[in-house]
Amino acid sequence: MSSRGLALAPPAKNVVVYRNGDPFFPGRKVVVNQRRFLTFEAFLNEVTKSIHAPLAVRNLYTPRHGHHVAELGDLQDGCHYVAAGFEKFKKLNYLNHGRKELRGTRNSEDLQVSTSGWLFSPIFHSCRNTGSSHALGCFYCSVFRNGDLLSPPFPLPLSKSTPLQWDALLATLTEKANLRSGAVNKLCRLDGTQVSGGEELVNGDYYVAVGNEEYKKLPYFELLVPQDSACRTLWYVD
Repeated sequence: MSSRGLALAPPAKNVVVYRNGDPFFPGRKVVVNQRRFLTFEAFLNEVTKSIHAPLAVRNLYTPRHGHHVAELGDLQDGCHYVAAGFEKFKKLNYLNHGRKELRGTRNSEDLQVSTSGWLFSPIFHSCRNTGSSHALGCFYCSVFRNGDLLSPPFPLPLSKSTPLQWDALLATLTEKANLRSGAVNKLCRLDGTQVSGGEELVNGDYYVAVGNEEYKKLPYFELLVPQDSACRTLWYVD
């Protein structure tokens, strides 16, 4: 019986998992072994640790169309998936990591706005190549959604050397934040004070995108950013 049981045991599968809404995360390889993971929930717990997710992973989606994966048996060897908490699937070009910023349009301030709603500048490519957010005057901010304690902050890469058009930034934040209240009308610091221009943005700081409603003072940082001190500055940069 034991030899027959070993023969019938499903083989291990290798999958690659991305973080939902993170255009910079290159993906993590995870081995799906049903002897190790008796339930789908156990596998999701392992994915949470493997990709250093800010919140527990509770859903898995296909990367192109966002089809929900509900069981271990649905996972296919060699395939790619997107891990999410309870937030909805964020459609990005996960499979072409590092090239999605090339497909954009350039505005009068020489900033590229990609189809996924991220802001880039020509200098940003050099920042990514050198692996340093300080190279050539590039920096990053993280943005929470006002009143939302389920969605992790999304990254905002910017260039210090390129003038930033504030209206263009708010438009991009509107597309990316997808607030229930509608358009993003202001950006606030975690203490609720409003940011009035791009020159006030600080590298590595966290902000909150706010619509027409009032700023909601909540423990965004404490609940949505990993406790690991090494990950508390921009968890999405690998």
